[in-house]
Amino acid sequence: MYSRARCHLCDEARAAIMSVRDRVAFDFEEVDIDSSDELVAQYGIRIPVILIDGEEFAEYRIDPNSLERQLSAP
Repeated sequence: MYSRARCHLCDEARAAIMSVRDRVAFDFEEVDIDSSDELVAQYGIRIPVILIDGEEFAEYRIDPNSLERQLSAP
C-alpha cells in the first residue's frame, strides 16, 4: 500500500486490510510516498493506493469484501 503520514484514508485502508489479513494470509508492505520525490510525483494526492502482485487494486477507499475475494481467488 502506498500511503503517507496523517492520512485518514490511509488509516481506514490499513484497518480494512488488517481485518482481511485476520482471515486470509498474505504479505503486507506499506510504503510512505513522502520518502521519495518520484513516488510523490507518481501518486501525489491519489493515496492510498493498494497493489496486489504489483497491479493496482484500489485507491482512496477499499472494500474489505472485494479484497478478500481477490486474495482468495485461485
